[in-house]
Amino acid sequence: QVQLVESGGGLVQAGGSLRLSCAASGRTFSGYAMGWFRQAPGKEREFLAAITWSGGSTSYADSVKGRFTISRDNAKNTLYLQMNSLKPEDTAVYYCAAGSYPRPKSYWGQGTQVIVSS
Repeated sequence: QVQLVESGGGLVQAGGSLRLSCAASGRTFSGYAMGWFRQAPGKEREFLAAITWSGGSTSYADSVKGRFTISRDNAKNTLYLQMNSLKPEDTAVYYCAAGSYPRPKSYWGQGTQVIVSS
C-alpha cells in the first residue's frame, strides 16, 4: 500500500506557474512509476504525465506537453509537477497516482485544487 498526499495547488493568473508536490509513504516509493492526472467539473479524469521509477523516461499528454514537467526525487519520496504558462482550461483537481508505466493507476492521492483565472 502506498499513501499519496498532494500539495501546492491554489489560485494563479493565466500565464503564471505552479509546482505541485506529491508526498508518498508506505511501500517503497522508488518501486513505482508515478503520474499526474486531473479532473475538471463535469469531465472525466484526464492523464497528464507519467515518469518511470528511475526517472529515466517520461510521457505527457498533448494538452500539457511543453508546458508541464514531471519529476521525482526518490530520496525524498516526492513527485513533482512543474506547471508553466497556465491557462484557464487547466483549472481542475489534480491527482497524483502510483502504479505501472505509462499509466500508473494503482494508488491515488486525494487531489489538490488548481484554479487559473483569466
